Amino acid sequence: MCGSECINHTSQILKNIELFYRPCDECKTIYFKKFFPLTSQIHLDKIDNTFGSCKCGKRHLDVVIAHILKIMIEEGIKDEKSTLRNACVPLITPAYPTSSVPFLSPDSLVILSDDVDKKCAERIVNEVKEVKGVLKGNLKDTVGMKDSESSPQVYELLAGCDMRCDIVQTPFGSIGIHKYQGKIHIEFPKVKSPKIEILKNVLKDFNEPSVLDCTCGPGTLGIACLKAGAKKVVFNDIWPPAIEMTMINLEANDFPVKLSGNKEGLIASGDRFEVYCMDIKELTEFLDEKFDICLVDVFPGVDSNEFVEIVSNLAKNVVVI
Repeated sequence: MCGSECINHTSQILKNIELFYRPCDECKTIYFKKFFPLTSQIHLDKIDNTFGSCKCGKRHLDVVIAHILKIMIEEGIKDEKSTLRNACVPLITPAYPTSSVPFLSPDSLVILSDDVDKKCAERIVNEVKEVKGVLKGNLKDTVGMKDSESSPQVYELLAGCDMRCDIVQTPFGSIGIHKYQGKIHIEFPKVKSPKIEILKNVLKDFNEPSVLDCTCGPGTLGIACLKAGAKKVVFNDIWPPAIEMTMINLEANDFPVKLSGNKEGLIASGDRFEVYCMDIKELTEFLDEKFDICLVDVFPGVDSNEFVEIVSNLAKNVVVI
C-alpha cells in the first residue's frame, strides 16, 4: 500500500460519514453538460487545482472529472470531442449511497480507465489532489479469480494507491469493506443491497446459525452473518487477495484475527470464525462439520450449479446469492 492511512476502523468512518461529501456553505457548484465536449464549455487553461475549489478543500465531482479529462486531452489519451461521461469511471472512497453529487476532499477518488497510460496516470495523481490512484482496465471485466480453471483477472495500478472502502448497509449494522480495487471486483453500494436482502431473508429462519461462505470475496456476506449473531462463519476463497482483504475487513469491523498454523489448511481464525484460501473442491476435505447455511456467490457468467453440487454435503441449506 501507499503508506498512508488507507484502512480505518468502520466506526471511525461512520462517525463523520454524513459530512464526507457534503458541501460547506461556501462551496461552489460549477455545472458541466456531461454529454457535450468539455472543450466547447471551457478553455482548458482555466482548469487547475484551484478551479472550483473551496477553502474547505472540497470540489464538486464534475469539476474533478473535468480536471482529469483536461490532462487526458493534453496527453493525447482523449480528443477534444471527449465528454465528462466518457472520461473515466470514478470510484469514491469511502463509498456509500449519496442523495446528490458529492463534493470531494483530497485522496477520496480512485479512477478506472482503459485508455490511460502510465505517464498520464502519474500526472493525474500528482496534479488532481482528489485522486489517490489510477487503474487501467475496463469496468466490464470482472476482477478476481472465477474458479480453479480460470486465470486471475486484475486491473493494472498505474499510479498512486487503489485501496478503497465501501460502506455496506445491513439490518445488523453498517460494515466497512476495504479492497485493493485492482484485485477485487467492483460493487457499487446501494441503500438496499440485493445480496444483503437475500441474506436477511435466509437468516430470519435461523437462530445463531453456522455459516460457510465458500466464495467470500472480501468478506462482505460472512461479516454480515457475524454481525447478525451467527455462532460460526467459515470464510473461503480461492483468490489470495480476497482472503487478505477478508482478514483486514474482519479486523476493521471488530472481529480480531489471529493467524493460525495449527490446523491444516487454516489461514486464520478468531472468535466465531475461521478463514481458508483454497479451491472449494479441496475445502471439502478439510471441513468435517455440517453447516446450517452455505453461501454461494459466484461471478457473473459462472455456472453456480457446480459449486452447489460440491458443497451440498457440507450444509443443510445451500443459498445462491
